[in-house]
Amino acid sequence: MTPTGLQRVVAEFLGTAFLVMGVIGSGIYASKLSTTDDGLALLENSIATGAILVALIIAFQGISASFNPVVTLVDRFLGHLDTKLMFALMGAQMAGGITGTWLTHTMFEKPAFTISTNDRFGGHLWISEVIATIGLLLIIFLTIKSDNARYVSVAVGGYIAAGYWFTSSMSFANPAVTFARVFTDTYAGITPTSAWPYIAAQLVGAALATGLIVFLIKKPTHSSKELS
Repeated sequence: MTPTGLQRVVAEFLGTAFLVMGVIGSGIYASKLSTTDDGLALLENSIATGAILVALIIAFQGISASFNPVVTLVDRFLGHLDTKLMFALMGAQMAGGITGTWLTHTMFEKPAFTISTNDRFGGHLWISEVIATIGLLLIIFLTIKSDNARYVSVAVGGYIAAGYWFTSSMSFANPAVTFARVFTDTYAGITPTSAWPYIAAQLVGAALATGLIVFLIKKPTHSSKELS
């Protein structure tokens, strides 16, 4: 059965909300339990984030499981969505992210929203976000295009968990999640002045990834077959 547009919107809202709860909630617990060990706190946060991504994608992939505006943008460019649905899904992702922040704060008895003081500003971080976003989109769309599409949840969860460690920016790679993290002054937060360059870098990464994806998945011509 093909899901309706409304079902896809609700799925994106719920999935993004739970993703943000996973990111922020595990960050709060990690900072409480591992106050003197930053490496262990990062490990705890990255494992929880990767694990919840796997679970959410498995659960929602039959309806809609992007949970990320740059994924939705690439889907639109590749012709998988119309423009109206694209904006609806992106709106749901942004709203879901903010809701996820609020619900996490509620669970941990914190004020509904607190502006982050966790500065993540610097050119090396913006380059890192470009690279992180390119990698994420390649993982998603090349896995879906391959014979291993059923493993996309594991591929994405594993990539993001690893991205916490191999990128200096902690591999946000998601404008909705980045924006939601502005409103939490906890381990996972990001200041407003840091968030906008992050989001700009993610959009640059999406544009570059789109070109790579189109090149890699296009059907080869007769001449290119002869070269292989």
